[in-house]
Amino acid sequence: MEIPVYTLDSFTNLPFKGNPAAICPLLQELSDDLYYKIAAEMNLSETAFITRINPSDSFTTGSRFRLRWFTPTTEVDLCSHATLASAAVLFQHIKNVNPTLVFETKSGDLCVTQKEEGYIMDFPLNPPTRVDPNDFKDTIKAAVGHLPVQEVLFCYNTKKLLIRLADSCDISALTDLKVDTVALENTERSGRFCAVIVTMKGSPDCQPRYDFYSRDFSPWVGVPEDPVTGSNHTILGSYWSEKLGKKKMLAYQCSSRGGELELELRDDGRINIAGQAITILQGTIKL
Repeated sequence: MEIPVYTLDSFTNLPFKGNPAAICPLLQELSDDLYYKIAAEMNLSETAFITRINPSDSFTTGSRFRLRWFTPTTEVDLCSHATLASAAVLFQHIKNVNPTLVFETKSGDLCVTQKEEGYIMDFPLNPPTRVDPNDFKDTIKAAVGHLPVQEVLFCYNTKKLLIRLADSCDISALTDLKVDTVALENTERSGRFCAVIVTMKGSPDCQPRYDFYSRDFSPWVGVPEDPVTGSNHTILGSYWSEKLGKKKMLAYQCSSRGGELELELRDDGRINIAGQAITILQGTIKL
């Protein structure tokens, strides 16, 4: 069996920046065991598998596909950077003729539309709920140490903990943050959550002028730090839109690779997440 594979960096127009994902368009479904083995072999934060829903469709003419995402250790319910990369493969490499593609996923239908220099994804909004920091004190300490924390929230839909640093913190507090992800993982073994997001308000003195910054730590799903996490912005977009009183925002995830996301909250309770993607590798998996 030969399976085409592409590696793309999402939320960037530069190689070796953004978040890498491996994309495999499949003519037929594989066993779950094989999905896990391929994802572990690729060893990226996500490997995505695209399959046709209608056997009479091709990857060039079809507009609706099934999409699944796997980390090196588990299948996930939502991943935007691998969705962006999947659409880029179909549009750029397979020359799909449709202006918009729909992916059937564990999080429902996700639409991706081409725009001038990138793609716009239509995602569900996941508002977080404010929680008592004392309920997560060990995790908060492992994540941010003694940095001042403004508030702590939890997204029950995605099982992610959101820690907002105090506005008195400089951006360097976030960019220089060194997290022992093994110790972080050991603070929570009950399965209550799968990731910690650390965020802070953007500075009007910085250029480009980002509305907010974030980093993601997900050792519970085999990803110590995710470079750029579009799905987190279904949470962050909801939170910061309310705090800043804005519908359109520019966000930056300040991992060592870094990535930029354009956000727009919609009146129907969903969010548009826009970004670019660049291909790094194209090849064949031989089984």
